Amino acid sequence: MSNTKDFIVEELKNQIAGFKADVKEETVGTVIEVGDGIVRISGLSDCMMNEMLEFSSAKHTDGHGSETNKHGLEKVYGVALNLEEDMVGAVILGEFEGVKEGDQVKSTKRILEVPVGQQMVGRVVNALGEPIDGQGEINTDTHYPIEKIAPGVITRASVSEPVQTGIKAIDSMIPIGRGQRELIIGDRQIGKTAIAIDTIINQKGQNMKCVYVAIGQKESKIASIVAKLTEHGAMEYTTIVLTGASDPASLSYIAPYAGVAIAEYFLDQGEDVLIIYDDLSKHAVAYREISLLLRRPPGREAYPGDVFYLHSRLLERACKLNDDHGGGSITALPIIETQSGDLSAYIPTNVISITDGQIFLEPDLFYQGNRPAVNAGLSVSRVGSAAQIKAMKQVAGKMRLEAAQYRELAAFAQFGSDLDQETKDRLERGKRIYEIFKQGQYEPVPVEKQVMIFYAVTNGFIDDVPEDKVGEFEAGLFKYADTSGESLMREIAEKKDLDEKIEEKLKKLINDYKDTLDYLIKEEE
Repeated sequence: MSNTKDFIVEELKNQIAGFKADVKEETVGTVIEVGDGIVRISGLSDCMMNEMLEFSSAKHTDGHGSETNKHGLEKVYGVALNLEEDMVGAVILGEFEGVKEGDQVKSTKRILEVPVGQQMVGRVVNALGEPIDGQGEINTDTHYPIEKIAPGVITRASVSEPVQTGIKAIDSMIPIGRGQRELIIGDRQIGKTAIAIDTIINQKGQNMKCVYVAIGQKESKIASIVAKLTEHGAMEYTTIVLTGASDPASLSYIAPYAGVAIAEYFLDQGEDVLIIYDDLSKHAVAYREISLLLRRPPGREAYPGDVFYLHSRLLERACKLNDDHGGGSITALPIIETQSGDLSAYIPTNVISITDGQIFLEPDLFYQGNRPAVNAGLSVSRVGSAAQIKAMKQVAGKMRLEAAQYRELAAFAQFGSDLDQETKDRLERGKRIYEIFKQGQYEPVPVEKQVMIFYAVTNGFIDDVPEDKVGEFEAGLFKYADTSGESLMREIAEKKDLDEKIEEKLKKLINDYKDTLDYLIKEEE
């Protein structure tokens, strides 16, 4: 008995000698008010702005993959947005039904961040970077904070390389460069998303990663976009960040920041990235909802006073870095929805003033069958011809002028019947230019073919083609160039310049094609 007692005492001594106190300091607060996804917390005196907070909600899990704490309760995360004198205002990310008054809240000491890396390419993720495409987990150890100060002036370079959208009206008149921010603006259902998706499809083989951020969109719409991108092989270089129409406002608010954080990973690798925000009108509405629930003072149209800063700090992260800093770029195409074409509303004017130009889509043009319905008068690129290859500059400058003159003359001509021959010729040329601008969805045109058709129209080769046959003429010329002009098209794509030799070859190609159409034109005459 004595031996047993001695053994136990000895064992206890050994355990006490080997005991190491594992002290872990945690800052814990208490939920004092909760409702509509907004939580007020007391006791988190050293909380940081945009810090992730961990709630231990009272909702037990059913063992299907939800993250749980040691008591088997589901973990719910939030983000601190209001740092007040005696409490913290936070929004809950995701489902908030389980959070109740009196729950404990732990400070994580981590600013809200999302997973980034090559593994994100080809995936559909939510605003927290979690996969929602049913293709398994994303295995990456790299995380970037969703909020980051934009690169400074010294680290940037001027925009000089084009982003070819494949859309003739845009590449010729409103060119977009790598590192530019170009707004796509217009009423609902007139082709804003279509331009963005066509641009993504056209990046195949252009050494460009793409990120498409869908904010508060119908999930059925995004499913069809994913299917279309997969069909064209574009998901190989694209990441989609999705918050559905039924998701909480907090996820819609952080989605574009999560998207640009994913893009910044590739920027840091010296790569070029195209990011599309579809759309920032819904983003501003989500932020307004959160701000009003957090009891921030409302301003114009009930938006909070910092709604301009909301978008400026996001869009300033799009840039072209100089070679000393990797030479990568992020090109942003934000989308804004207008009401009845009103460009002077609050959010549209805000975003117009931040971006380097806008592509304005007009309902009248859309319903007349001019698709994409780009209004050349109200659209502008503040980077201009710096974002075009030399060959495009040579043909597009003259054409933009003729297109603008046509719109003015057409408005004038409807009031008068007696027009001189020069005016009639200009009107006829203008009609053909607008016919050339018409383009089907998911049919981007390579830049060398654009140069060819614009050369043809500005140098009078299409003047004798009947207006209703212009589309047919263009399609036929492209097919003819694929067979008889393959080497010429390659030469234009590589040289990016129209010298005399190439110009002669181009004239011969167009005339040879027209010879095959002589009977068509004669029949029309």
